[in-house]
Amino acid sequence: MKGILGRKLGMTQIFMENGKIVPVTVVEAGPCRVVQVKTLEKDGYNAVKLGFIEEKKAFRVSKPIQGIFKKVGLPVYKVLKEFPMTGFKTGDFIKVNIFTKGEIVNVTGMSIGKGFQGVMKRHKFKGGPGSHGSMFNRAPGSIGASSFPSRVWKGKRMAGHMGNRQVTERNLTIVDVREDLNLLLIKGAVPGAKNSIVKIWKDS
Repeated sequence: MKGILGRKLGMTQIFMENGKIVPVTVVEAGPCRVVQVKTLEKDGYNAVKLGFIEEKKAFRVSKPIQGIFKKVGLPVYKVLKEFPMTGFKTGDFIKVNIFTKGEIVNVTGMSIGKGFQGVMKRHKFKGGPGSHGSMFNRAPGSIGASSFPSRVWKGKRMAGHMGNRQVTERNLTIVDVREDLNLLLIKGAVPGAKNSIVKIWKDS
């Protein structure tokens, strides 16, 4: 695998060579610092722990996390994530140039939280008639429980909390790599709100 951490900056559109307009998400990807290297012999698996966005005030992170940075003599970073990658050592920088234009990647992030929502917004239910006093407009309707099983089946689609969950969008195309600005332009939308942290990765 190869991967990097980034911050979603927003969406825009760019013109391609053939004149077509393509909507893109702009992600500030890296530079990330290799904070910890995990090996098969010592930890049971191979991985690197990447730090992203240097924290100017170390007290804002917990003491166990501070200890990780103190042990290796690196500045404190706000975000720490593991990637199953090899070939790096502690202190190395991983920059946006690990990806190339036209490459297919996956992006993982936290979807925008929408609070408590009804069945029409949350599950795309059709709803009932909106006129003639039907009294059944945006309601969920029958939930199917009778004398058997005398309860609601687990997993029933009903109103509830929507969004704020980890989502992975797969097979997204990198339209451009701006190495001097640490920017990735990814075709289409990626999960999360503006300034949220995303994980960009690809199985090599």
